[in-house]
Amino acid sequence: MSNFLSRIASAPISWGICEVPGWGAMLSTPRVLSEMSGLGLPATELGAPGFLPEEPAAIMAMLNSVNMSLIGGFTPLVVHDRSQENETISQARATAALFQSAGATKFISAPVTDWGWSEPHPPTAEELKQMNKIFGIVDEICAEHGLEQVMHPHVLTMVETDSDVQKVLDTCDVHWCLDTGHLAIGGTDPVAFAKDAFDRVGHVHLKDVDLSKVAPVMNREKSIMQGVQEGLFTELGQGDVDIAGVIEALESRGYQGWYVIEQDTAITAGMPSEGEGPIEQVANSLNYLKEIVAPKVASSV
Repeated sequence: MSNFLSRIASAPISWGICEVPGWGAMLSTPRVLSEMSGLGLPATELGAPGFLPEEPAAIMAMLNSVNMSLIGGFTPLVVHDRSQENETISQARATAALFQSAGATKFISAPVTDWGWSEPHPPTAEELKQMNKIFGIVDEICAEHGLEQVMHPHVLTMVETDSDVQKVLDTCDVHWCLDTGHLAIGGTDPVAFAKDAFDRVGHVHLKDVDLSKVAPVMNREKSIMQGVQEGLFTELGQGDVDIAGVIEALESRGYQGWYVIEQDTAITAGMPSEGEGPIEQVANSLNYLKEIVAPKVASSV
């Protein structure tokens, strides 16, 4: 039987932790870590600045106190713009050193348009060449620090649409964070991606999506924050993404990495009472994985 249930982790954004102003109420770090640990989650990603300490030793001590470890973290980088090459490499080196010292294994890069997350555009041939060059340099930096770079396709980045995804797949060998939600939003079938690009998958984010709410976000009529606040991302099993199909496809090929429940959540109705709020949503997603997905995977792997 597949042991994928032992490799399920979470991320602070599933508890509504986000640095974007106006996102929603922010739960305290001790509460979030206690709730993660209480659900049996063995590891987390770094989360927004300020959620965990800045010093690696302090990060490890805080996580050790709740029997958890650090997987790595989401790292926006400007990889297509030659004028930002030095800054991008500098930031990548600093982040990789932090992750290594804090015991992490994954460097989750996100190819933003600029440091202010301006709207993306289809990369030119020259920009694609630069993008692939920088992915290669970041791969080398990560290797020096015992990390694996996994590039994260994401709304409002240079790898957003299915066309963007295919261009990167076809022109360079960077490994991927298979984010079921962001791939689906951009028009890529996550199950097909898991099958066709299996050798490139180094990390997985599990998100489910209400696809009826995608168009206003992709058309720039609503921000991603508005989409989240209006229920763009659902509990696993309640949306339109074939979560079970993705996990089956990966496990059948021997994937041994993490599955991070990373449901972008915003707390907009006031601070939830103890035991209520995001913890209930993550618990429901965990139950879906245990009760619905695990039997399917066990019978197919």
